[in-house]
Amino acid sequence: QVQLVESGGGLVQAGGSLRLSCAASGPTVTYYDVGWFRQAPGKEREFVAAIRWSGGSTVYADSEKGRFTISRDIANNTVYLQMNSLKPEDTAVYYCAARWNIGPLFAEPAKYDYWGQGTQVTVSS
Repeated sequence: QVQLVESGGGLVQAGGSLRLSCAASGPTVTYYDVGWFRQAPGKEREFVAAIRWSGGSTVYADSEKGRFTISRDIANNTVYLQMNSLKPEDTAVYYCAARWNIGPLFAEPAKYDYWGQGTQVTVSS
C-alpha cells in the first residue's frame, strides 16, 4: 500500500506559478502510476495529469497541456506538478492519487485506489 502527502498549494495571482509536490511512501512505489486531480467547489473531481513511475510516461488533460508539467523524482519518491500561467479557473483542491501500473495511464478518478488529503490552490484575478 502506498501513502501520499501533497504540499505546495497556496494563493497566487493570475499568471503566476506554483509547484505541487506529492510525497509517496511504501514498499512498492515504483509499481504505481500517480495522477493529479482537482476539485473546485460544486464541481466533480477532474483529471489534470498522470505519470508512470517506471519509465516516466505521461498524459495530460487537454486543457492543461502546455501550462502544467508532471514529473517525478525517483530518489525522493516525489511526484511534482509544475503549474504555470495560472488562471482563476484553476482554483481548486488538488489531489494526488495512485494505482498499480496495469494497463494504460488512466484519467478516471475511479481507477485510482489511493489518495492524498489534498492541497488548496487559489488563483486571484
